Amino acid sequence: MSESGRESSPATAVLLLNLGTPAAPTPSAVRRYLAQFLSDARVIDYPRWLWWPILHGVILRLRPRRSARAYAKIWTSQGSPLLVNTLALAKKLGADPAIVGLRVVAAMTYGEPAIPEAIRALAKDGAQRIVVLPLFPQYSATSTAAALDAVFAALRAERRVPEIRSIADYHADPDYIGALAASVEKYWFTYGRGERLLLSFHGIPERYVAAGDPYRDQCLATANLLRERLGIADNELAITFQSRVGRERWLAPYTDATLAQFAQSGVRHVQVLCPGFAVDCLETLEEIAIRGREQFLAAGGERLDYIPALNSSAAHVRMLANLIRRHTQGWNDAGT
Repeated sequence: MSESGRESSPATAVLLLNLGTPAAPTPSAVRRYLAQFLSDARVIDYPRWLWWPILHGVILRLRPRRSARAYAKIWTSQGSPLLVNTLALAKKLGADPAIVGLRVVAAMTYGEPAIPEAIRALAKDGAQRIVVLPLFPQYSATSTAAALDAVFAALRAERRVPEIRSIADYHADPDYIGALAASVEKYWFTYGRGERLLLSFHGIPERYVAAGDPYRDQCLATANLLRERLGIADNELAITFQSRVGRERWLAPYTDATLAQFAQSGVRHVQVLCPGFAVDCLETLEEIAIRGREQFLAAGGERLDYIPALNSSAAHVRMLANLIRRHTQGWNDAGT
């Protein structure tokens, strides 16, 4: 039976992809996850002879324990928030009337549920066409392309390779911008409006952009469209990038530095939205809602609100269903 409760085995399916998560908030589980994640040349493109000693000799010895403590702060009784939220989104999406007849399965680029197992399950279920939807609104080689690499690598093991359509990004989709705006307006209605709305996107090294990655341009486009939809002035909104690691220059301005600057300049109430994250995860719940709040208060601010990701909200489900429906046009009339 599919996630949506239908008994049929649809010829067209949806593979919903997210980045991944450790299986548990423990150093050993985090080490396994980071070893897979940080071994991907899409994520870290240093020559392997240079990167391997750093990864295995330093990072995987020191970082898992620190990261496990961060995961433990946000872990739920059901498990990792990223996995729980992604599976909830897939379940609701599979039941949406706009894509009735399509099975929706979620998988992770790194960790479990793994992409090869998801593809084998779809093939066994009779799927002859798969639309691949990475849950990264803004395209980056470090996320979207890495997910697609994993899909096509898994397909090499299949005797019959299904037709594939992939959705590269949806950073400017009107329904996506509308869903973000509605979530901000609902938050304002419920909790009041802050002095600044900060849009924090995940960072990548600047040289990746210089090499042709469109990520920064798409983040800025999302931010500008959202500002226009909300009808707020330029000086009421800030665009920043978070989660930088290492010594090289990443996309700026940095989220943590901007929060400190806000507090030091007299801004007392900041609200943060992370439009690059489809569902809540370590980077939103721990890095922003916990550490970001602590950093802002320590610098002299009085209140930081984190506005949740779209997660499995009705607006998010509807937006993704419409996106999938557009990308499967022609398939649904092609028979099985």
